[in-house]
Amino acid sequence: MTQEPAPIRAGGPLPRRSRAPRAAALAALLAAAHAPSPARAQQQGQQGQGTPQAPAEPPSVPRGAGGALVTPPAPPAAPAGQPTPPRALNYTPPEYPPEAEKQGLEASVTLQLDIDRDGRVKQAVVVESAGHGFDEAAVAAAQKLEFEPARRADGAPAAARILYRYTFTLKTAPSTASPADGAPPAAADNLRGAVLASGGDVPLAGATVSVARAPEAGGGARERDASAAAPPAPAATEATTDERGSFAFLGLPPGRYKVTIAAPGFEPLTVEEDIAAGEQLEVKYRLLPRGDGLEVTVRGDRPPREVTKRTLEQREINRIPGTNGDALRSLQNLPGVARPPALAGLLIVRGSGPQDTQTFVDGTQVPLIYHFGGLSSVVPTEMLEKIDFYPGNFSAKYGRVQGGIVDVSLRSPRDDGKLHGLAQMDLIDARFLLEGPVPFLENTRFMVAGRRSYIGETFGPALEAAGAGVTQAPVYYDYQVLLETEPTPSSRLRLTFFGADDALELLLADPQPSEPALSGDVGLHTAFQRLQLRYDHELTDRDRLDGVLAIARDDADFGIGPIYFQIDLKTLSGRLEYSRRMSKGVVFNAGVDVFAGLYGVNFRGPALNRPGEPPNQPFSTRALQEFSREGEFFYPAAYAELELAPSPRAKIVPGVRLDYQDLNQQATVSPRVNGRVDVVPGFPRTTLKGGVGVFHQPPQFQEVIPPLGNPGLRSTRALHYAAGVEQEVTRNIEASAEGFYKQLDELVFGVNQPGSVQLDYQNVGSGRVIGGEFLLKYKPDDRFFGWAAYTLSRSTRVPGPGEAERLVSFDQTHILTVLGSYRLGDGWEFGARFRLVSGNLVTPNVCNVNELSCDPYRTNALFYAPTGTYTPIPFSTPYSERLPAFHQLDVRLDKTWKFRRWKLSAYLDVQNVYNNANSEAIQYNYNYTARQYVSGLPILPSFGLRGEF
Repeated sequence: MTQEPAPIRAGGPLPRRSRAPRAAALAALLAAAHAPSPARAQQQGQQGQGTPQAPAEPPSVPRGAGGALVTPPAPPAAPAGQPTPPRALNYTPPEYPPEAEKQGLEASVTLQLDIDRDGRVKQAVVVESAGHGFDEAAVAAAQKLEFEPARRADGAPAAARILYRYTFTLKTAPSTASPADGAPPAAADNLRGAVLASGGDVPLAGATVSVARAPEAGGGARERDASAAAPPAPAATEATTDERGSFAFLGLPPGRYKVTIAAPGFEPLTVEEDIAAGEQLEVKYRLLPRGDGLEVTVRGDRPPREVTKRTLEQREINRIPGTNGDALRSLQNLPGVARPPALAGLLIVRGSGPQDTQTFVDGTQVPLIYHFGGLSSVVPTEMLEKIDFYPGNFSAKYGRVQGGIVDVSLRSPRDDGKLHGLAQMDLIDARFLLEGPVPFLENTRFMVAGRRSYIGETFGPALEAAGAGVTQAPVYYDYQVLLETEPTPSSRLRLTFFGADDALELLLADPQPSEPALSGDVGLHTAFQRLQLRYDHELTDRDRLDGVLAIARDDADFGIGPIYFQIDLKTLSGRLEYSRRMSKGVVFNAGVDVFAGLYGVNFRGPALNRPGEPPNQPFSTRALQEFSREGEFFYPAAYAELELAPSPRAKIVPGVRLDYQDLNQQATVSPRVNGRVDVVPGFPRTTLKGGVGVFHQPPQFQEVIPPLGNPGLRSTRALHYAAGVEQEVTRNIEASAEGFYKQLDELVFGVNQPGSVQLDYQNVGSGRVIGGEFLLKYKPDDRFFGWAAYTLSRSTRVPGPGEAERLVSFDQTHILTVLGSYRLGDGWEFGARFRLVSGNLVTPNVCNVNELSCDPYRTNALFYAPTGTYTPIPFSTPYSERLPAFHQLDVRLDKTWKFRRWKLSAYLDVQNVYNNANSEAIQYNYNYTARQYVSGLPILPSFGLRGEF
């Protein structure tokens, strides 16, 4: 069995590769310890001939010049002011799985190790699995490792994440046969030693050691005579180091040899050694990591700029039950996120409206995050590296929004030089992904993916049988193409094209009695495309530049009979941020953020009632109004922040953002400050955090563009306040609690003006949101992950001066989510999710007969004689009745089969296991004398298959 520390690249570019002597190479390694870069792993060295056997005990050191212990001097210490990666202090070999050994199986297992500030392995997660018990053996051995912890530039210990590889190889049993009479004795080893990683003396398994005769340029007569008398040596002999980094060569004839040592991720070393007759030479060779060798992501040296940042990583995002393996749907299980209405792909964060939360893909905003009905997200899980979610009090880097931020990071294509792919089919859609190197382009990789639904083929016949009159079944698709290269070892360039398309069309042959004029086609079509260029560059050890530029198009088209609304946006967006470490504990961030483009709006719809007209006329019988408008807009912004660390335990981030919107010719200033302090450092850590900030959001296009909009509208404003505590309970369990309050001002509401047939949008509204979030989380390990999240909140609005405060439609007082997923072994994994949520708010037209205050003789509707229809009379104020509480259990079962070159996975995801009839709305009879609840989705199983290579 052998082990090898594998290189990792974690989210950004690398420092330039050093070609200077060892001291410079070591400095490049240390600089890599804090350079964010994309994940990378290198192949294990191939087993060569002459594989040595590790000695049972350390051999003695022979006497004499030829057998002296050769120990090159240790590399110089890291320069002051640079961070250092973890350094291994011990090595524990894993146990070889008995069944695998019986079957003669060999394998390599790559682990992701999270090392805490005390140098202990907090978590070991299998990144490249081998099955057959190898994974479990590697994890068990890794948990016994000890490290000198990573250290920040100020010398303070920090948590870190590295990749570590165990290679399992079968040992050849030594021969016990006695030599035949007269046979020469077996040759003794006369060159043995070990290969180590410089700076930590970590044994390097799988390193290749080769020896060859050195050219005799003017050698002495004694050397030539000795060589002539000895048996001839082969042109080259090769050995591979074992788990202790050891190697040995047998019976090398006396003479001078050229020894070459090579290992993945390390600079090769070539030396010359003299083998003397009758003596043994023992050596130690230390290899320097390459500039792209061992790299470590140091955790903790830069705490978040925000009060709360919740990150979901690969182990979690595709295994949460009830999400059908969709990463972005997992956001709905986090604290502060309300449950959307059935089949609505909305994100409702901390009591703000769906339009108040922005979603970014690799730094570029997208108009929607979910496909039709919220069944899938617009970016496939397989392309994601992580999801960062900011429910409030986010950095000045983000603006033009007053709710929350979702920032999705795309992963880098694999760079092992091989072609990889996957294909998956389930009951909703089918997808594929292909990635690998680009032929003839050095250090350039690609990834291409696509997905198409067939819910139309599945549910279309059912809709037709129900009389829905389907003319175009629901269908969605998305596509992604990504090219990535590294122009220099310290920079990364990425070109991405991605988009999505959703379409649905129905035929209403028979209009509803309450809306006799609504008939004909009902269609909905949304689409967007993004062509994005992203560039990241570590300019120096202190300076970093990140930029992203995108050309985009957004289309939305809704129509029902003669009524339609269309919007077409062609935009250019970009962001450029410069960061500089000014001094110890001071980082300066500054950037520009531009959003500009052309818009086209077409609208035909009912006007408001004219003065004197009865208010109970059907919506569809009103006079129609129509307009078209084209124009341009320009929304530039600039921001600056300081990250101040007055001590290793505290951090304060003051910042300010300046925005301008030309549609309403308004400039806004948004100051913000966040901070956190470790009141109990070390383990178990206790952290207090808090923040306050101003957030502005420009009005929607339809609210500000004439003739329906008001160009004099101002941006809405929100003041965010938050305070909380984070507590480590165990190495894997952490708890957090946070209170938040949002004060909303200058909200836009439509006001009825006398003598006008349209709404007059004005900044007359206000509101507030107050609540608390609680999270108990078990961080992912090799077996389990899970959390319990609870949110208590209240969201209200005041539509105008003198009006009563009222709850908003998406207010949910209680939101409880408990979920977990456990690996059972042998490729099986089981998970479950339970949710208990307050019911949605509705505006009732008929009172609830189960309530004592309900008057069954109340007049609930007015009769409209020209059409013979009834129009309802609202029973009370808007959103005054709450539906029964929602509760649901979802389960998921996964199974993976691993083969030599590919693997097959299957999953069963069952939503609403006990088939609870959750109430999603209220349905009334034709004359509004009775009502009943409309139930949501019943038990819904989904089965899928996936193949990967």
